[in-house]
Amino acid sequence: MLTFDDLRDQFRPRPGHLDAATAGVAPTRMLQALRADLERWGDGGLDVARYEDAVARARAAFASLVGVPASRVAIGGQVSAMAGTVAASLPDGAEVLCVDGDFSSVVFPFLAQGDRLRVRHVPAGDLAAAISPGTGLVAFSLVQSATGQVLDGEGVAAAAAAVGARTLCDLTQAAGWLRVDAGRFDLTVTAAYKWLCAPRGTGFLTVRADAQEMLRPVQAGWYAGDDPWASCYGPEMRLARDARRFDVSPAWQAWLGAAESVGLFAAADAGEVERHARGLADALWTGLGLPGSDGSAIVTLPDPDGTRRAALERAGCRVAGRAGRVRVAFHVWNDRDDVDRALDALTSARTAGSAERR
Repeated sequence: MLTFDDLRDQFRPRPGHLDAATAGVAPTRMLQALRADLERWGDGGLDVARYEDAVARARAAFASLVGVPASRVAIGGQVSAMAGTVAASLPDGAEVLCVDGDFSSVVFPFLAQGDRLRVRHVPAGDLAAAISPGTGLVAFSLVQSATGQVLDGEGVAAAAAAVGARTLCDLTQAAGWLRVDAGRFDLTVTAAYKWLCAPRGTGFLTVRADAQEMLRPVQAGWYAGDDPWASCYGPEMRLARDARRFDVSPAWQAWLGAAESVGLFAAADAGEVERHARGLADALWTGLGLPGSDGSAIVTLPDPDGTRRAALERAGCRVAGRAGRVRVAFHVWNDRDDVDRALDALTSARTAGSAERR
C-alpha cells in the first residue's frame, strides 16, 4: 500500500492548481518513465514488449481501483468512441435515457444514431425515477462535468435492474478521487487523463460478463484478437473471449505513462484520497458561507460574466469555466493553502461586485 504522503509527493504542480477536472498533473514517476522511453526510442531501441507490459499493468491497476476483474476491462482512447460502441450495439427503436446537461461525449454517440434510437433527457436528480419499462439503456456521468454533482449511482442501477434496462456510467470525473464500484453497472467508460493523471488518449471500458453479448465489437482490430500476435492476419477473426475483444490498438507511449499514473492511485488508500479531496471542497463551501454540495471534490459557482474565474486566475489559481459556472477541483496535490487562496479571490470578487452595484 502506498501511503498518502508518498502519493502526494509524486505531484509537484505550482500552487493553486485546482483543475484536475480538466486535466491531471503528471506524476514524477510517469515523467521519468516517459523520458527514459524517449531516449530509448531515439537510440533505435523501441521495445514493443515493454509497451505491452504497460498495457497489462494499467489494465490490472484500473481493475483493482474500480473493483472488477482485469478480464472485464478493455482499453480505449476516448469516452465518445467507447460510448459509440455501445450506441452502435443497441437495437433499432431502443430508448436511451440521459441526463440533461451531461457531457457531450456521453450523449452525442446516441444522438448521432439519428432516428434509429430514441434519446430522452431528464434532470440529474430525476434520473432514477424516470427509468421506465420502456427504457433500454441509462447513460450518465456519475459526477457531472458542469456542476460537480455526484449522482446516486446505486439508485440508478437498482431502478434500471428493476425494469431490465442496461446502464452505462461514465466514471471520468469520479475515478481517481471517488471510490467507485464499476461492477455495479453493466458498462462503464473512463477517460484517464483527468483525475487518474494519465496521458490523454488512454481510457477504459468495463463490461460486466452478463452484458458482453449485447455489445458488437465495431472497432475490432488486431489488438482485440484472442492472441494478438497470432491472430493479426485474416481471413478468420478470432477475438478475445473476455472484455479484451473491445480493446483498441494502444498508443504506446501514452500507455507507458498510464501504467505509472493509474498504478499509483491503485496502490493508494482510495478512501483517504476521497476524504482529502472532499474535505478541501467542503472547507471552501464553508469559507464562502454557502451550503456544501453532495460531498463532491468539485465546487462550481454561477459565473455568467466570468468575474469569479478572472479573480481566481489573478490570484494564481488554475480553474475552468463551464456552462456559465466557474469550476474548482481539489485533488491529492492540493492543501488548505489552495483553499485559502481560492477563498480570498472569491471573497474579493464578491466584495468588488457589491461595491459596483452600490
